[in-house]
Amino acid sequence: MMLNRKPELLVPAGSLEVLKTAVRYGADAVYIGGEAYSLRAKAKNFTSEEMAEGIAYAHENGVKVYVTANIIAHDSDLEGVREYFSDLAKIKPDAVLIADPGVFAVEREICTEIPVHISTQANNTNSATFRFWHSLGAERAVCARELTLDEIAAIREQIPDDMEIECFVHGAMCISYSGRCLLSAYMTGRSANKGECTHPCRWKYAVVEEQRPGEYFPVEENERGTFIFNSKDLCMIGHIPELVGAGIGSFKIEGRMKTALYVATVARTYRMAIDDYFESPEKYNENLPLYMREIGKCTYRQFTTGFYFGDPKSEAQIYENSTYVVESRFLGIIEEVTEDGKIRLTQKNKFCVGDVIEVMKPDGGNIEAAVRAIESTDGISQESAPHACQVVYVTLDAKGGEKDYSVGDILRADA
Repeated sequence: MMLNRKPELLVPAGSLEVLKTAVRYGADAVYIGGEAYSLRAKAKNFTSEEMAEGIAYAHENGVKVYVTANIIAHDSDLEGVREYFSDLAKIKPDAVLIADPGVFAVEREICTEIPVHISTQANNTNSATFRFWHSLGAERAVCARELTLDEIAAIREQIPDDMEIECFVHGAMCISYSGRCLLSAYMTGRSANKGECTHPCRWKYAVVEEQRPGEYFPVEENERGTFIFNSKDLCMIGHIPELVGAGIGSFKIEGRMKTALYVATVARTYRMAIDDYFESPEKYNENLPLYMREIGKCTYRQFTTGFYFGDPKSEAQIYENSTYVVESRFLGIIEEVTEDGKIRLTQKNKFCVGDVIEVMKPDGGNIEAAVRAIESTDGISQESAPHACQVVYVTLDAKGGEKDYSVGDILRADA
């Protein structure tokens, strides 16, 4: 039995920059998508060259990389899928994530040395399904998000010890069963099952009767309308003991379209929570308020525990709006620390001389500092950094005089 073992922390990355951030901030493994055949077509995703560089960087730091190829394929996709797997066979990620049986068969034919993980899109809801995929050579399956912890624990007892269970523990929830949504394709012609979801579950809705076209009845909680499909975000950081006790081997964070700040914040906080729990359950319980404060310093749509403790009730939905809660602004990632202590970064959001900001360290520490000076690459002083993606040099005056800045540290400020 694989109970009470320290789980893998699996973190998303939509770009090479974010992959490196995930590695620095505590991921045991990172999952990414290529330029085709994954379910996040709108993410930046990885070229073959970037994928090879990312895998090399991760492996140098003891981190695994899994590549998603989890579309629901049509015949017209299969020739391209075959070519794609031929490329992956050369790049050698640590696993490929698949949902479609036909895509699985192609992968087993071409990438015989690369393990297969079965995506949540395959609707993995029972032990027989896990045993079926194991019999064909899969090493892991991702549970459908509709399962409770009791159901997952029961599956763990009935499957081979070497069949791993992966579960989402944090991030956006889908209103459709295991993410298999038809709304986007019906309304916009862009299929969620081929990676092109337009997120219609976040839109405003009204009721219309078919014999009265154009007569809209607003189903509203307030004057802004209703968001009847809009789920809160999953957050299980307060339930690490229960997740471990159910035998889940990999804790998966959702968010391949998220920023480096989001990935760093969530990865670092779950890293602390997992490590604290395995060091001492008492330490974990004492630090729960810290985890909740930190996890709230990135964008989210309020929090729910999803289906883990039974069917979600009405409070798992957000009816008032579809906007995120935003408590922090992403300012940039330190790219260089000069000999005279200046830090270079590519600016992500505006900040000004005099602002008090925070430097996030991968080890869990935060350095509060005031911005004393901003200079362009030509050495010209600026009162602010207002231009998107401008490279600037920043002088910080840290509280207490601490100046332990390193390449890869993230700068953030209150929203």
